[in-house]
Amino acid sequence: MSGSLWLKPPGPEGTWVHVGRPAPAGRADTLPHLPRPRPGGPGAPAADPMDELADRLGAFAGAAVHPDEIAAILESDGMTDEHIRLTYGRHDSFALAEELYARVPRTFPEPDRLPDPWKVSLTACLLRGLIFALPGLAYILGAPFLEGPPDRLGLPAGTLTLLAGALIGWVWDQSLSHRAYTWLGLGDRAAAGRTLLIGAPAGALLGTAAAFAVPGGPPFSYAFAAGQAVYVGAATVLLVLGRERLLLAALAPMAAGAVLALFTDPPVPVRVTLLLASLLAACTLALRELPVAAGVRAGVRRIHRWAERRPGEGGPVRWRMLRGAEEDHTRRGPRIGDSAPYGVFGLGTGLLVLYAALGEVLSGGPAEAVAAPSAVALTLSMGPAEWLLHRFRSGSLAGLRAARSPGAFWRRMLATLARCLTAYLAVLLVLGVTGTLLWPHAPGLTGLRIATLLLLGTVMWTGLLLQSFGAVRPAAVVCSGAAFAQSLALLAGIGQPRLVQLAVAGTAAAALAVLVCLLLGRATAHR
Repeated sequence: MSGSLWLKPPGPEGTWVHVGRPAPAGRADTLPHLPRPRPGGPGAPAADPMDELADRLGAFAGAAVHPDEIAAILESDGMTDEHIRLTYGRHDSFALAEELYARVPRTFPEPDRLPDPWKVSLTACLLRGLIFALPGLAYILGAPFLEGPPDRLGLPAGTLTLLAGALIGWVWDQSLSHRAYTWLGLGDRAAAGRTLLIGAPAGALLGTAAAFAVPGGPPFSYAFAAGQAVYVGAATVLLVLGRERLLLAALAPMAAGAVLALFTDPPVPVRVTLLLASLLAACTLALRELPVAAGVRAGVRRIHRWAERRPGEGGPVRWRMLRGAEEDHTRRGPRIGDSAPYGVFGLGTGLLVLYAALGEVLSGGPAEAVAAPSAVALTLSMGPAEWLLHRFRSGSLAGLRAARSPGAFWRRMLATLARCLTAYLAVLLVLGVTGTLLWPHAPGLTGLRIATLLLLGTVMWTGLLLQSFGAVRPAAVVCSGAAFAQSLALLAGIGQPRLVQLAVAGTAAAALAVLVCLLLGRATAHR
């Protein structure tokens, strides 16, 4: 040790001055700041040295959870075993620490309250859920253009064309969002902008190509699928950059036209105009919000200035340094493979929601069996689900502060999980019942349908919770496996569709619940 923690003479406020390196600016010194002994006159010893020491170290000894913590303070003060034997009559620092630990009552002061990083606005989350569901109104405006004979599977005309493009969007844009969010988390907004600038058009092209690869659809279905793919790319940009209100404004013309179409029959030019207005507004706003445009222009100007340097001014050297810095920064960025599980998870949950609405129709049932309210309820519920996930993570911080043992922490988090999941399922049930009552010609919400809807909600919420734990791969495996099992049952004609869906959703919910319970007691999973 370099010296005692106390340096004579005492500091200006009657405390002993701390010797050592100064604390960095803005951060308090982490070493204990011990008060000076009570003055008793020059050279006057304490009546009992142990009483004086216990009084001086009372705050630290009371907060210690083991005598060794007190021994570390004594040794850092420079107390040798010889000094302890001569002054306090104890054999060494450990014996002295044990006596201090027994003499001073435990206090366990509460840590300072820090701002809750998981506190979010309920209104913002509800807005996101609304934005997720509003694009479905576009099918009401475009319905007259999709009329035609059923396809070879007996589905409404254009269904396979639209689904092919949507499936690509679910996979691509989930992965793209994760990669862009990762760049934003690293503080590199320009890199996030470049990711979106390249990835969003690429996803739109892939979705359009997938739709055009399905033969036999109505001509307008291909144009509608292309617009759908372009909109998903633009919406991904705006949502990642936190521009939900702008996206809501872009969707307003289409949404107003869809509501109007429920009561009247707008002419074809009006329908097309409203659809194109919302699509063009979303694309324009997305291009305006991308932060990459200014960065590209500034980068081009810098390159021109470096290129115009005369030999000897260091232009080539500066260029090589720039390239090296960019390559090193790229190596430190997110890996593409880390985003793939999010796309797989999006595909699995998307297919499960699709089967909730079209499962019976896809297996050969009547068109009247389309359970659109269930799909709408699951989509709208993503807003409350996001808010409740934040409430759960906030509860985990409180649990880490309050729990005194791993078992107590696990029980506390299990109770928090039960409350949040129950609240989400209650919201989902209300949305499902309301949608069934308001949707024209919707099939009745029987007990079997309610059970399936709640199990699917459990799958989606626990899957998102595992994502927040950093366990996206197990969640993706379970959800994609459930979607594959249900697809296989539909293609092979195995079982009654409603029972198959109930069994698949129940199995997936149970598997995800087990994974959540395994991680629930790990403090590192809640960071």
